[in-house]
Amino acid sequence: MTRLYRIADRTIEIDSLYPHVHTLCKDYAVTDAPVDLSVHTTQADIDFERCRSAREDAREGFRAQPYQDGYLETLAVYRKIAEAMPSFDTVLMHGSCVAVDGAAYLFTAQSGTGKSTHTRLWREMLGERAVMVNDDKPLIRLTDAGPIIYGTPWNGKHRLGSNIAVPLKAICILERAERNTIRRIMTGEAYPMMVQQVYRPLDAAAMMRTLPLIDRLTGSVTLWRLGCNMDPEAAEVSYNAMRGEANEAES
Repeated sequence: MTRLYRIADRTIEIDSLYPHVHTLCKDYAVTDAPVDLSVHTTQADIDFERCRSAREDAREGFRAQPYQDGYLETLAVYRKIAEAMPSFDTVLMHGSCVAVDGAAYLFTAQSGTGKSTHTRLWREMLGERAVMVNDDKPLIRLTDAGPIIYGTPWNGKHRLGSNIAVPLKAICILERAERNTIRRIMTGEAYPMMVQQVYRPLDAAAMMRTLPLIDRLTGSVTLWRLGCNMDPEAAEVSYNAMRGEANEAES
């Protein structure tokens, strides 16, 4: 089964064994366009994802899940896309991203820290002004005008995201804390988490292209560290600081 999709300003041809990935990507479908990237999956790719998922479940202390081949193929497809994207000056970064008034803010952290909860607080506080870009695995393209963050079909278990592209203004490392505090940080402090949360290609050449892209990304947005307790006040603290900085930069 082969179909075309427009993801992160690239036309991607996906040739799959199962229909699940096409159901996942239906909102990104196009009918005719020059192909930038072709993705073809095999049973070996699916088996690789099964082994990798079992290792990750064990590391997190979860019981191994009987994942279906169709689901595992969706992971295999996105891995192949992520492996190829550095050639287009684009990286995948694990995080939850919300856009407000045409500017995007990405929250990243270890799994289970509360990224999705925090962006939900932003949406509850700001109402229709706040739009989810992606709640799990957005793509970020580095351009001369600055980074652009894109919604993708791979948007988390709650399926929160939009097929949109928004200028990325800030990245915030989120941590649990008893009280809500936020501070601006420098590249050196943010870099270890950035390297951890950006998809690191298995292909050595793609990895070598990824590292300079991380450098460009950290140098083109404001970087923050947020300690939060998940009360509604946490959204006020982070929004006021990050948006205030962006307004000053634009004025």
